[in-house]
Formats: sequence, structure tokens, C-alpha cells
Amino acid sequence: MKHYLEKLINQEDLSIEEMKDVSHYCFTDTVTDSEIASFLTALKMKGETADEVAGIVDVIRSKSSFSTAHIPNAMDNCGTGGDKSYSFNISTTSAFVIAGAGIPVAKHGNRSISSKTGSADVLEHLGVSLTFANNHVEEMLQENKITFLFAPHVHEALKPFSKVRRELGLPTIFNAIGPLTNPVFLDSQLLGVYHPDMVQMLAKSLHKLGRRRAVVVNGAGSMDEASLAGENKLALLDQGEITTFTLNPEEVGLPLYPNNQIRGGDAKENATILRNVLRGVKGAYYDTVLFNAGLALYANGSAETIKTGIARAKESIDSGAAMESLQHLIEYSRKIPSEV
Repeated sequence: MKHYLEKLINQEDLSIEEMKDVSHYCFTDTVTDSEIASFLTALKMKGETADEVAGIVDVIRSKSSFSTAHIPNAMDNCGTGGDKSYSFNISTTSAFVIAGAGIPVAKHGNRSISSKTGSADVLEHLGVSLTFANNHVEEMLQENKITFLFAPHVHEALKPFSKVRRELGLPTIFNAIGPLTNPVFLDSQLLGVYHPDMVQMLAKSLHKLGRRRAVVVNGAGSMDEASLAGENKLALLDQGEITTFTLNPEEVGLPLYPNNQIRGGDAKENATILRNVLRGVKGAYYDTVLFNAGLALYANGSAETIKTGIARAKESIDSGAAMESLQHLIEYSRKIPSEV
């Protein structure tokens, strides 16, 4: 560990193999909390590279005992966290809209770390299980096009990291890699990130991790979601090629709203917001979900343009398909508690 810490302190990047080596060491019984904290801090201060992100993600996924059969065209739409915007659960709400449009969504998430309410908090309040087994995940993706993978449940080996992260209380590489560690093989992904400097780097990481197609977005106001407050910075990964561009919501037919119009609250309040959006209640919450779900369908490649994706997202809500995907997941959860 000392060798790698010295390299990081001297602003030297680690190769994929070096990152795998030090990450494997962090999972051993001999590593100390102070070593992990020093490693995460030094890496953050230097600035993570695509190779470093891909290296640690490979190791984390290899340590997960959770695995499923390959689900064709599966995707995830998750933000990195760390933006401290205290918005409602945008990606979680959008996931049901994407599923309602017919795309399998392996929604990977956690409890609140840097926001008031994480995806696990709001879904648990709605009645969704946080302990789906492998066969449950596969069944839901095939039957309902959506499931939830609770990060601590599918990554039990990460407990030492979780303890250190809580004590540090600062964004680390885990704020960037959380959405990348999904144990389900993903064909495509929409990834929101809190800092614009990370957009292109994470797009490169997604390519190294085998994504066919993806969009990485840093929202206006440094949100880790697409924002209706102004200019969004994006990178499109398509078959290994990365294209960067900016996008204003008015360019795709959506109105402008300041970010304070999409603030959320506790799990109960955010669950109400989620249900209202899926019922089609118009306003800033609804339009924000249309924007993010539309971008996800574009990232998946099932929509040729972002405008087309937004239209498909609206149809998913208006037809009741998005709400049906939520209800099915809740009903399925009620049937399995004795099995897990």
C-alpha cells in the first residue's frame, strides 16, 4: 500500500493492473481503516482516471457473490451522488418510466449518503424489497422490465469501505463508481455525475467496462442528473466513440425550471412525488423525469433522438405502463419475504 500511496501523493496515475492490485489488498484481512482512508483520500486529491475507475470496479464486481444470467439490452440509470442538491429521487422515478417503455432496468442503488433520501429509502417506503435474490432479479427483468439491486445486499464484501466512507463524510471514488458496480451485465447506461470534469473520464471508463452505448451527464447547477435549470454537459459513448456536447432543455421542447423547484424531502414525501409523476401530475418534477427518462432511452439506443426518447417517456406515463411497473414490483415484493 505504501508504494501506491507514494505514487498517488506524487500525482502519478495508477495503471489498471496496479489499481486492481491495491483494490484486492483493500479486501484482505490485513488492511486497516486508516490505509483505506488514506488510499481513498490520496486518489481523490490526485483525481481519478478512467483506468483507475475501471480497475477498482472490476475487482468490486469480482467480489460480489451476486450474479444473474445475461439479460439482453439491460441498462441502469443512476447518478453518482455527491451533488448535495437534495432533489427528489429523479433516477428512481425515471427508472419506472424507462421500464414502462419496454427497456429492462437493473436499478442499482443505496440508502441516502449525501442526500436526504436515497433510492433504497424511497423504494422501501413504497414496499419494494431490498433483498431480491438472483432468481428474483432475473424474473422481474424478464416479466416486469425492472428490478432493484440494493448495493449493500449485492456487495456485502464492501462493508469495510462503507465504514470508512461514513467516517470520512466526503465524496470519494465511490461516488463515481457506485453506478458502475452493478453486478448485472449492462448493455447501456445513463450516468449522472456531480462534476463536469468527470463527464468524459467516466464515459471512457464505461467503454473499458464493456458498455455498448451510454450517456454521461452533468446537469446545470452541477447536478448528478439532467437538469431543467439550463445548460447540461454530456458525453455520448457509441460503439467506442465518445462525443461531447451541451444541451439546453428548451432545445428538446421542455421548459426551464430552477433546481430549487425539484427539491425533495424524506422517504414519505419523495414516495408521494414519485407516485404523482407516474400518475401524470404536471410540473417541474414531471418534466424533469421526462428529460431524464428520455435521455436514458436515447442512451439505450431505443430512441434515435433525445426528443423521441422524451415522447416515448411521456407515452409510458400517459398509458399507465410506468405506474404498472411500480405496482408489479411492489406486489412481487410482498410474495417473497419468507424466501430471502
